[in-house]
Amino acid sequence: MSAVGANPTDPTHAAVIEGYLRAFKMPGALRVYLPLAEEAKTQGHSYLAYLADLLTREAENRRANQMAQRLRQAKLPTAKTLDTFDFAAVRSLNRPRILNLSQGDFLRAHENVILLGPSGLGKTHLGAGICQALIYQGFRTRFTTAARLMEELAAAQRRGELQKTLRSWARYDLVMVDEIGYVPFTPDGARVMFQFFAEAYERQSLLVTSNLTFARWVDVFGDPTMTAALLDRLTHRAHIFTLDGESYRLRQAKQQRSSASAP
Repeated sequence: MSAVGANPTDPTHAAVIEGYLRAFKMPGALRVYLPLAEEAKTQGHSYLAYLADLLTREAENRRANQMAQRLRQAKLPTAKTLDTFDFAAVRSLNRPRILNLSQGDFLRAHENVILLGPSGLGKTHLGAGICQALIYQGFRTRFTTAARLMEELAAAQRRGELQKTLRSWARYDLVMVDEIGYVPFTPDGARVMFQFFAEAYERQSLLVTSNLTFARWVDVFGDPTMTAALLDRLTHRAHIFTLDGESYRLRQAKQQRSSASAP
């Protein structure tokens, strides 16, 4: 196999290569093409081996940038991963089923995930952890609270831009709607939220958390008929988990009191 024989630091060659790498928007390759050329010459690598190594570095750089961009776009709460979730404290959860969700098969089938249970059991942590794991699988996810989403959709409707806003949410593989039940919706807010859920039905996946049982969702949406229609769509082909146990914050408070009273 022939080695790279040209001097990799030759100013003429370097200028031409650098110009093309900039024009082709290949910053990963731009950073390493000279060191890799030096290494190829020293190690006696072939031209094709050098080129393969250079393109691999560029591909890795692009993947890393895409991942970082998707993490920023997801707007997830502070770093919460499945690795740091305390499954032992929420024994009602089926850990293998949760971890299986992180592979993304339910997204391909446009299925939903619903996490129900009292405050303080880690529903937000669990949902955000699933979202982050899916980003590393190559999917696009987005986090929002129910109250924030309602405000955004209601404002878009007042501007006459509701459909445009709904289309912007539809580009994600998974939308996590956190904290349904903490704030009752206004009548207009309930209607645009219903439209959001209806638009997503069997087109994209939703991950929803709520501190209320389904029977009490009418307290949030107001209209019994609309609530029933929404739940029919949301729970069809859904993975539903009910979290039971002691609040994380309560457990932490007990631990702190125990530590403070220890001799």
